[in-house]
Amino acid sequence: MAVLAWLLIPLVAGVGAGLWGSWANRTRRVRGDGPELDGYARFRAAMERSHTGS
Repeated sequence: MAVLAWLLIPLVAGVGAGLWGSWANRTRRVRGDGPELDGYARFRAAMERSHTGS
């Protein structure tokens, strides 16, 4: 009987991890790369201005 308990522990942990993973991923919205690319474009423009100004 003790062996059955030790085998159930990983099973319960796996089911719990699966439930937590699906719950944690439910609120994620697909967001495009727009904000990141806009920030990178501003960074490049600032670097070009500082480089050409010296």
